Amino acid sequence: MTHLFCSDHSKEVGEDVIGSATNYQTYVLIECPPPWHSEALNSRWVPNSLKVLVEEVKRTKQPIRFLLIANNESHKIDHTTLLIYHQQEGLGNGYRKQEFKLPNIEQAAPTIRKWLSGSTPKYEVKTSATRDILVCTHGSHDMCCARYGNPFYYHADATISDLGLDEVRIWKSSHFGGHRFAPTAIDLPEGRYYGALDQESFKSILMRSGDINCLNKVYRGWGILPSAMQVLERELILRYGWDWFDYKVAGKIIKQSLDNCTIEAELTFEKPSGCLYTYQARLVKDEIKTKELKGSCNATKESVFAKYGVANLNLIASKVSAYCALPSR
Repeated sequence: MTHLFCSDHSKEVGEDVIGSATNYQTYVLIECPPPWHSEALNSRWVPNSLKVLVEEVKRTKQPIRFLLIANNESHKIDHTTLLIYHQQEGLGNGYRKQEFKLPNIEQAAPTIRKWLSGSTPKYEVKTSATRDILVCTHGSHDMCCARYGNPFYYHADATISDLGLDEVRIWKSSHFGGHRFAPTAIDLPEGRYYGALDQESFKSILMRSGDINCLNKVYRGWGILPSAMQVLERELILRYGWDWFDYKVAGKIIKQSLDNCTIEAELTFEKPSGCLYTYQARLVKDEIKTKELKGSCNATKESVFAKYGVANLNLIASKVSAYCALPSR
């Protein structure tokens, strides 16, 4: 049977969304009103200076993701918002934000160049916003992001307003991967990815309340961790609940088999109280959950998307103060 929409097919075959978050050291988000070309940087309002910069970054293989963003006011305002999110080193809970209010989009490339060189760019501002949520609505790149991303964005914007979350901003975004999980989102500054979202699960994510098991269906993973390790973090989220989102985390792959069917991974986290824990686990390729399907509506052939299960999860180290209880194993 031919499936027109990749997102519908992914849901039909029961693909698990976990392990699909991508890892970047830096996100550079440039406000640019749509419509966007299928290749976002070829869009009408993107200056050549920005295109040249992005190509230079690609050639030098720097782990930076450039995205266009917009909201309902972007076509009316007389300035351009530039957001740079840079990953924290070591134990951390995501990315550090720097925000710039540019007089126009032509200033984006020189401002980014200064930032990359370690200089202090002009136009930096402080705002009350503590959270930026990106929803892929890039329909010219993939039909699912138009069919599911756009309606979700408008309802999510209303949800944020209804909840009175003035410190949360929501943006339309150009393609960041995972079309087949539309509607899909990135929650910054954490850098966590979500997919197959609905308003109920979105509200739980916003408020960090409700049934934590909703993340089994919508949590794509944390972009600061290797993709294969993201299932391990989800397992620990389900154990610790919404409190997990206040923990600082670092993870690494210790070793993996040549065929990538088994992976030894280690994840360390620190609670706000200062208590430190380290888990090790064996991640095993799940042949049932591993799927072969098209990754996007425009794909001409199917790809294999490997999924892993968590085995032999053990707490191997802890540094516990009088204020902490040992976690259940």
